[in-house]
Amino acid sequence: MSDEPHLDPGHTALNGEVPLADDVALAGAAAVVVPAREALTPLLTYAEARDWGVIVSDEDVDGAVPLVLREGTDATVLLELRRRFARPLSTRRATATEFEKLLTGVYGDTGALEADGLGFEASDDALGLGLPSAEDLLDSADDAPAIRLINGLIAQGLREGASDIHIEPYEQALVVRFREDGVLKEKLRMPPHVAPVLVSRIKVMARLDIAERRVPQDGRIGLSLGGKLVDVRVSTLPNRAGERVVMRLLDKDNAGIDLAQLGLDDHAERVLTRALNEPNGIVLVTGPTGSGKTTTLYAGLRTLNDGQRNILTVEDPVEYAVDGVGQTQVNAKVGLSFAAGLRAILRQDPDVVMVGEIRDKETADIAVQASLTGHLVLSTVHTNDSVGAITRMRDMGVEPFLLASTLRAVIAQRLVRRLCKVCRREGEIDPALGEILNIKPGKTVFHAVGCDACGHSGYQGRIGLFEALRVDDTVRRLVNAGASEEEIADHVFGKDAAGNRRGTRLVRAAKRLVLSGETSPEEAARVARRDDGGVVV
Repeated sequence: MSDEPHLDPGHTALNGEVPLADDVALAGAAAVVVPAREALTPLLTYAEARDWGVIVSDEDVDGAVPLVLREGTDATVLLELRRRFARPLSTRRATATEFEKLLTGVYGDTGALEADGLGFEASDDALGLGLPSAEDLLDSADDAPAIRLINGLIAQGLREGASDIHIEPYEQALVVRFREDGVLKEKLRMPPHVAPVLVSRIKVMARLDIAERRVPQDGRIGLSLGGKLVDVRVSTLPNRAGERVVMRLLDKDNAGIDLAQLGLDDHAERVLTRALNEPNGIVLVTGPTGSGKTTTLYAGLRTLNDGQRNILTVEDPVEYAVDGVGQTQVNAKVGLSFAAGLRAILRQDPDVVMVGEIRDKETADIAVQASLTGHLVLSTVHTNDSVGAITRMRDMGVEPFLLASTLRAVIAQRLVRRLCKVCRREGEIDPALGEILNIKPGKTVFHAVGCDACGHSGYQGRIGLFEALRVDDTVRRLVNAGASEEEIADHVFGKDAAGNRRGTRLVRAAKRLVLSGETSPEEAARVARRDDGGVVV
């Protein structure tokens, strides 16, 4: 291509700048019929679109091919595009961020499960850590069937917002399922002989031992999709019919979520913010696997990461890389456990320490000692509710008087699916569900239906339920005295002298979302239960 643009009459290009849309429309364009984007996109490969900074858009421009140009794109590329399309052109500019999102959407959607044009080749990164470097799924001409299938699965999983991809071999078939919004959905069923080839290729990408099929293995793949950085955690498990593989897709954009984006209610946000502003103590986040605990911890770290604190973490594994935070990954093979890692980072002069999980007495004791020596400790535990975290810590051997003096707050959380706004349907609540959620029979609520917009699931996205326990003087006395969960809960979530509730339990948060039409009673009931002692979660 020439260094200087020579555009036809009707085009304007000054100093190499990309012409605006109304500058580039050609005379007589109204008489030209332009094919849909689906027919034009194959004429511009992903690599060309990325390197040239040009995408065929789906905008309705009368008689011209609509193009989106990235800021700084050379106008001379329009000459090649006009020759290739043999049609008039119309352009508009986009910021680099907007362009990358559009690039992912346009070329990601063309792959589907066939993954045409998708490819991945891993190589050691510059740090020499043996991890795959960030290669681009969309930029490769390798058509090996196994590679194309894996890349197609990952690309489709990212496009559909899946958190995990399950590859499950059975005697009669190989089943691929995606976990979307916390629920597994079957996406593909293939002959069983495909499994060894598929699993071996995934293990190569994750730098695992392909010859070892008798023991579980863990690895990771670093890649990008249209400029979006994604980590894929790979776990293999020996199975009767082969090796099961689960790939967890970790979108690095989630590492940038702050407290305001979590969806905390006012009370929970006040409790968590106040605890994070404490100079020392322990802040716990509790809930089952997949309830968003790690995302909440990272949001807290983002709030604290102001450049004036030394923030160190020990995680299993490190899910998101955060600038300004020293992150250490647990490695059981060399004896680096949570306790050993926590003990080591306390000698690194930290202000804030994050421990991925407190799961044994040794880790709990070190966390308590760290808080007593002036550190703010953030961590998770696996319990059903916020009050249960106190019992769990006591069961691990932490002395009640130490727990009472160090614990600052506990946040319990769940994720429930959000109803599709397009197809949700009004109806009366089922009496059994109404009893669980404490909603009167006959109350009108919304139910899931299913349509094309939500993939016929009835739900789109998820929303958080939060329960916050603030450790005040009364709670400290109760903990120190060895009070039961019911006694502590009565104070934390009971009514004050004015008759107002001090806090909101998860089941009440679920009830509020049901009554506002955000979720269905069936979905809310998945995280709520009632026993003889009253409504609990």
